[in-house]
Amino acid sequence: MKIIDILNRQGVSVSFEVFPPKKDSDFSQARQVVTEIASLSPSFLSVTFGAGGGTSKSTAQIAELIQQCGVPALAHLTCVSSTGEEVSGVLEDLKSRGIQNVLALRGDIPPGMEFPSPRQYRYAKELVRQIKSSGNFCIGAACYPEGHVECEHKEDDIDHLKEKVDCGCDFLTTQMFFDNNIFYNFLYRILAKGIQVPVAAGIMPVTSSKQIRRICALSGTALPPRFLAIVDKFSDNPKAMKQAGIAYATEQIIDLVANGVKAIHVYTMNKPDVARKIMENISDILSVGQKGLD
Repeated sequence: MKIIDILNRQGVSVSFEVFPPKKDSDFSQARQVVTEIASLSPSFLSVTFGAGGGTSKSTAQIAELIQQCGVPALAHLTCVSSTGEEVSGVLEDLKSRGIQNVLALRGDIPPGMEFPSPRQYRYAKELVRQIKSSGNFCIGAACYPEGHVECEHKEDDIDHLKEKVDCGCDFLTTQMFFDNNIFYNFLYRILAKGIQVPVAAGIMPVTSSKQIRRICALSGTALPPRFLAIVDKFSDNPKAMKQAGIAYATEQIIDLVANGVKAIHVYTMNKPDVARKIMENISDILSVGQKGLD
């Protein structure tokens, strides 16, 4: 099933992200993670793509496994280190496995890499354009409610986003955010630019202080005072931090659903117990939302 059809249905969709194993020897563990999260009946599961194509084969394998579990799969595809020929090979592999959905990403620039490199992509919109011409894929792309860290002006970032949508992107998924008001403001700003494709809100339950450091280093995501107070109070107690992080993410999701957001994408970092707790916390809320839209 195509993700756009899921997002256009009545009711709220809840999906999760998983990542493939770095080594073939870890595939059995990845299989267990996928099986456990798929048993929660998410709307779909996305699977990430390794920098430089290092885990591209595993991405396709995991996507195929997801669909064997009865859940639609969304395969990430990055292009920063790839040529058009290499991208074509990945797309053909996905087709052969019955994968219909691709999340088109530029990807992080590897350290020491010449960028842009000859014969290789510079922008995600170029990847969107190639996927669009390569078959009947449903295409997603990333968006950044607080602006991309490499883009100086937020309005320029939205202009770039509009270009991706105009190239054939069917839906968007946001980077994680911890202040819902930033997301709501972002929705108004992209609508003013004529971007009308569905937008899935990306939520990360922060369960350790290590995640906080990584978030701040890579994304520049704003951390609201209320969230920082939770981290300050509980970061030295792993169990308490995990419980508090799940509670904070749950509260975000409840607020989003109450304000009419229909698509939630949860970054669970391959932790089935976190995904399960989130689903337990919002099970009745989702059913109320569904009834209200029927």
